Amino acid sequence: MTNFHIDDAGWLNYAEVIRSPNFDSRPDHAQIKLVVVHGISLPPGEFGGGYIEKFFCNNLEVDAHPYFGSISELKVSAHCLIERDGNVIQFVSFRDRAWHAGESAWCGETACNNFSVGIELEGCDQLAYSETQYHRLARLITALRGCYPAIAADSIVGHSDIAPTRKTDPGPAFDWNKLHRLLAG
Repeated sequence: MTNFHIDDAGWLNYAEVIRSPNFDSRPDHAQIKLVVVHGISLPPGEFGGGYIEKFFCNNLEVDAHPYFGSISELKVSAHCLIERDGNVIQFVSFRDRAWHAGESAWCGETACNNFSVGIELEGCDQLAYSETQYHRLARLITALRGCYPAIAADSIVGHSDIAPTRKTDPGPAFDWNKLHRLLAG
C-alpha cells in the first residue's frame, strides 16, 4: 500500500491531478488548521460521469442535465475529491486556497477557506459512503496532519459544522465514529 505523502509544493503523491482555475493564494498569516469534509454528487443523488471534475474546472455542460443550469455559473473547487471507488483527485495545492467553504465560521474565525483544506466525498446526505472512501479519507487526513501539525483531532469537521444555516453535508449518512476510529488506529 502506497503511503500518502504531500510534497513541498502541496501536492499529494497518490492523487490524480486535475488543476482547477478556482483558487487563489492564502493570506500570508494563514496557518492550515482545519479539514472540512464535504459531500457532493452531480447530478444530485447520482454518481460517476465526471461531472464533479467538470464543475470544479468550469467545464460543466449545462445541457447534460436540467440541474446543471442552476450551478453552471458558480466558481468553486475543493483541494481533493474522493470518488466512490476510492480514486483521489487533487484540484488545488494544499498551499493554496480552494473555494469550498463559502460563507463560514469555525471557533470564532470567519472565512474558513483561508485556513482549511476542503475534501469532497462523492456522495450525498442520505446514502452511506463507501468503505474505501473512509480509508482513503483517513490516510489523506493523516498525511495532512503530518504536514500541517496545527490540524488537531477536533479540527476535522463537516461543511455543516462551519455553515450550519446553509449546508448539511456530509450529512447524517456520514459515519464520524468510523472516521475517528480509522484515524486513531
